Amino acid sequence: MGTNPAPGARGAAARAMGNFQLEDFVAGWIGGAASVIVGHPLDTVKARLQAGNGYGSTLSCIRTVYRRESVFGFFKGMSFPLASIAVYNSVVFGVFSNTQRFLSHHRCQEPEAGPHHVLSDLLLASMVAGVVSVGLGAPVDLIKIRLQMQTQPFQEASLGVKPRVAALGEQPAYQGPVHCIATIVRTEGLAGLYRGASAMLLRDVPGYCLYFIPYVFLSDWITPDAHAGPSPCAVWLAGGMAGAISWGTATPMDVVKSRMQADGVYVNKYKGVLDCISQSYQKEGLKGQDHLTRASFRYS
Repeated sequence: MGTNPAPGARGAAARAMGNFQLEDFVAGWIGGAASVIVGHPLDTVKARLQAGNGYGSTLSCIRTVYRRESVFGFFKGMSFPLASIAVYNSVVFGVFSNTQRFLSHHRCQEPEAGPHHVLSDLLLASMVAGVVSVGLGAPVDLIKIRLQMQTQPFQEASLGVKPRVAALGEQPAYQGPVHCIATIVRTEGLAGLYRGASAMLLRDVPGYCLYFIPYVFLSDWITPDAHAGPSPCAVWLAGGMAGAISWGTATPMDVVKSRMQADGVYVNKYKGVLDCISQSYQKEGLKGQDHLTRASFRYS
């Protein structure tokens, strides 16, 4: 026979369960779906600049994609993110909000006291959200990148590696998201779906810390004390500033992630994160990040 928990412990557990809010997941789902629809064309340009060849600038990339593939080229690989990013966004934002709320109430242990934003709570909740984002988002990002990059001109001479297929660049390697998943699992196993996950982990854990923490404190700072919550204008302003801070620092590792995930459409060029960083630096140096930073558009 087990012993019954103390009344205080039962009350704390009940308050913790009561702090769980499904609305955070719903809001994340709506935001994720909207961001895919609006942001996918720019994300395609970002992926081409980060992992493609022959683009001198963002405008040059846009013109090249439009000339070669028409307007539909900007929406390559969109069906899979549209079906999955909404769920991914829902889980990430829901996990952050509920983890932060749980930590705050567990620390206060007073049902009447409203959750007070403490840096340690926000930091831990952001790190948990970052880890969850990699577990869910790495396969989504991989499929999206592979579909976006498979129409790229293949430059065999510049790579100096053995191709995986005979007719390189003559026809797309993947017929769609399902075929892409099946091909990766067949040729690389289930672990192949998490190619680039280590770089994504190094991007998302600090990236979400540098997004959620500034967002929370900025929205609190902008919102007058008399208001119960931030206004839509405060949310947009705080979200935009937090996004700029987060993505400005996450871009270098996002470049590495995109290149590792694009690697494997036709050839295997990189042995790992350090090898990708080393090759990228040797070929382009630090200045190679400039146009990639300007092209970055985070919607996941």
